[in-house]
Amino acid sequence: MGAEDFLQNPQIRGWLDGVEPAWTLLTFESLRALRREPSAVQTAIRIASDLSVGEIAGSPVARNTLILLRQAIERGGLPLTATGNLSRAVVAEMCKLIEWPDYDQADAFRLNKVINEPDFLPLHVVRQLAQAATLVRAQRGKLVATSLGKSMLSDAKQGSLLAILTHLAFWHMDLGYFGRGLLGSWPQADAGVVLWSLLVCANDWQSAEKLTRLCTIPDPAMFSEMWDRMPYAMEAKVLRPLLWFGLLEHRREKIPSGRFGEHHFYRKVELFERLLAFDVQVGLSEWARH
Repeated sequence: MGAEDFLQNPQIRGWLDGVEPAWTLLTFESLRALRREPSAVQTAIRIASDLSVGEIAGSPVARNTLILLRQAIERGGLPLTATGNLSRAVVAEMCKLIEWPDYDQADAFRLNKVINEPDFLPLHVVRQLAQAATLVRAQRGKLVATSLGKSMLSDAKQGSLLAILTHLAFWHMDLGYFGRGLLGSWPQADAGVVLWSLLVCANDWQSAEKLTRLCTIPDPAMFSEMWDRMPYAMEAKVLRPLLWFGLLEHRREKIPSGRFGEHHFYRKVELFERLLAFDVQVGLSEWARH
């Protein structure tokens, strides 16, 4: 399908239901640039590496990564299981130290007699990120801090921690884990487009469904199911991770006509624009010519 008639697809128009996606404001060149990974030469997306200690503390992911690093250093390494996860004793201790947005430990552990690392999502996320960023490594049955990880405890180096973790999470890790593989790599494959669109659209509270229509590029192949899976994938792979990174805030409202259902709403916080900057042009895009 050509760019000119993409939005003329009846299924896409029906799904959008009158919503004009933010990315249609971009020139085609800027849209293409946002679909590339940020780097020293691909500067359409810039991730700040000079955050203050206070700003880093405002990110649950960064704050708890520092807690993990300090524990690994102070205890001479954290014991690992044969599968590479942190031991149950370590998990029990970390449960007392880690705070996570929109996460109820008592409810999460209600059905678990013993708590393994994967059962404690905040710790599992932080450990995987820290290890992928080479801040920690497995050594002789323990998780130990690397030289890079130890350096992150200094005020001078902390300013780059959130940039490292954000780049790694959204452009190198498979966030499909949090959506149980729903819709493959969508919408993470367009992370830059989605993040720029959130910058434009998430100033005020918006539902996950509305943000999905405003910020993602839909794929007609996804309309073959009886129910719309895209908002669930967007929330699991983008909106909740951004909440963990401290870039969005979240609130929920019970659905008046439903006994159990809830509506979820998100909006960006100040740290979003402090961490992420974009060099793009807005104009009549080839995607929006219709």
